[in-house]
Amino acid sequence: MDKIMDKSILLTGGSGLLGTHLTKALLAKGYTVSHLSRKAGNNPQVKTFIWDINKGIIDEHCIDGIDTIVHLAGSGIAEKHWTDARKKDLIDSRVKSIELVYDLLKRKQHQVTSVISASGIGYYSDRGDELMYETSAPARDFISQCCVLWEAAVDEGQKFGIRILKFRTGVVLDKDGGALPTLAKPIKLYVGSPIGSGKQWVPWIHWQDVVDMYFLGIENKNLSGVYNMVAPNPVTNKQLTQAVAKQLHKPLWAPNVPGFVLKLLLGEMSSIVLGSTKVSAQKIEDAGFKFKFADIDTALSEIYGS
Repeated sequence: MDKIMDKSILLTGGSGLLGTHLTKALLAKGYTVSHLSRKAGNNPQVKTFIWDINKGIIDEHCIDGIDTIVHLAGSGIAEKHWTDARKKDLIDSRVKSIELVYDLLKRKQHQVTSVISASGIGYYSDRGDELMYETSAPARDFISQCCVLWEAAVDEGQKFGIRILKFRTGVVLDKDGGALPTLAKPIKLYVGSPIGSGKQWVPWIHWQDVVDMYFLGIENKNLSGVYNMVAPNPVTNKQLTQAVAKQLHKPLWAPNVPGFVLKLLLGEMSSIVLGSTKVSAQKIEDAGFKFKFADIDTALSEIYGS
């Protein structure tokens, strides 16, 4: 255990929702945590180094004494309409950011041994009822190609003998942000309903299991390659909507939101909510990971404190 105490972690995207949870958990376990960010941080326990991905600027001291980099940086997939400029930003914020880090590792002495990166289950995109494994081929739409480019950029680190680990993250359930508040809002207003057919699979995961999985990745040096970061019991959009309504003690009486309405409102981005992705968690379980929240009711009752 003593060996862990000198571990220094650099996080990209550390000020995001997930980065904040992970930072807090790492500090609690005695890790030294630094962030790469566009602006100064407000946590006195975390040293923030400034970078600007678009300008190719990075504070080269960010890797001093660091052995593990956790790459969470990336613009929010569902935050804005997918214009051509937005699509470029979604890719660049993931790809150019890690390229900037690797460029620094090439030209400066360092002791980085591991890069652990987020990726997304968007890699598989809309695949109906077929169960997706890490070996499944990617789809060919925008979101899957974004994930392919993201993972390929991260894999470049193998050239300098760095252990590379990628987590294809599902829909992270957290009441403070992400998909859950968006889903819960209409339910709270008594107008919640499933979307489209409601039969599409949602590969969800509780935020605490996400944090714990990153810990496993940081501490188990034998873990490399790609793993799905999803709970072992996927649910359909209808089941998820019903489970949230049950936790919030609200009825669901509104008709399903028709798919064509979402396509009109969201355009290509509607694929995120209308697409069906059923994803296997078998590989990470085989690697020894124990889920705290394996089923949707347990996860939501912890989140909503009921």
